[in-house]
Amino acid sequence: MTTLFIATGNAHKVEEIRQVLGGSVTVLSQRDANVRLEVEETGATFRENSGIKAVTWAGYLAVDVCNLGADYVLADDSGLEVDALGGAPGVHSARFAALDDGRKGNSSDAENNAKLLRLLAGVPAGKRTARFRCVLSLTPILHGESPAAMAAATEFFDGTCEGRLLEAPSGAGGFGYDPLFIPEGYDRTFGELGPEVKNRLSHRARALVALRGRWGR
Repeated sequence: MTTLFIATGNAHKVEEIRQVLGGSVTVLSQRDANVRLEVEETGATFRENSGIKAVTWAGYLAVDVCNLGADYVLADDSGLEVDALGGAPGVHSARFAALDDGRKGNSSDAENNAKLLRLLAGVPAGKRTARFRCVLSLTPILHGESPAAMAAATEFFDGTCEGRLLEAPSGAGGFGYDPLFIPEGYDRTFGELGPEVKNRLSHRARALVALRGRWGR
């Protein structure tokens, strides 16, 4: 069975990936590694940042002695694109509020949601359209090969979910901007719909379905 190492410290993302992929692969995460790599996301796009994370971890696991036995690194970069904000927060979704005072690292969900609502104050419902976008990078762990060789062998899988944003959070489920986002065709937020529905509709779920198809599953 194929073993994937998920290059994220976000337990919510790991669980979503596990649920969508089911028993088709074995999933490991940073909790199973003996080090936490702080990968600097210097890319201007989701694809670039996702690839940076996947190749960095693959390069480490190809020479490390932690004996995880992973075949591939799977990295995710995703975020919210708001039309009224010109596509922001985009690649800065997780650290949206922190950008205001130069803090390093990610902001809390509450801070990010508060900033988003502040910027959208007065924007009418018909113009509060947005989408979640995800790019997955699948990098093979090639022992004895250079990071450049692994980067060249990296595959990418995209997923998007269109919707609109409320004027106040609704629902305690999910994470990130989920309590503000109503997916197209529904009248409740991801924070209200629950994981079973979200794992069919979300940007990450759609990218994972494309990934699963790679193995004919």
